[in-house]
Amino acid sequence: MSDKKIKVTLVKSPIGTQSFHRASVRGLGLKRMHQSVVVEDTPANRGMVTRAAFLVKCEEV
Repeated sequence: MSDKKIKVTLVKSPIGTQSFHRASVRGLGLKRMHQSVVVEDTPANRGMVTRAAFLVKCEEV
């Protein structure tokens, strides 16, 4: 298991974006603007962050 964590914050609204961008944001556990979640640094989570990079801010924890 990976013990690395990343903090992901929703900085732009997913309203009006394509459905797979919204699905990536929801898959990361983000529901509201400026909400932050700490998730494991896995390839799946990194892929979701990359797909919605223009909506979220990501930093190492």
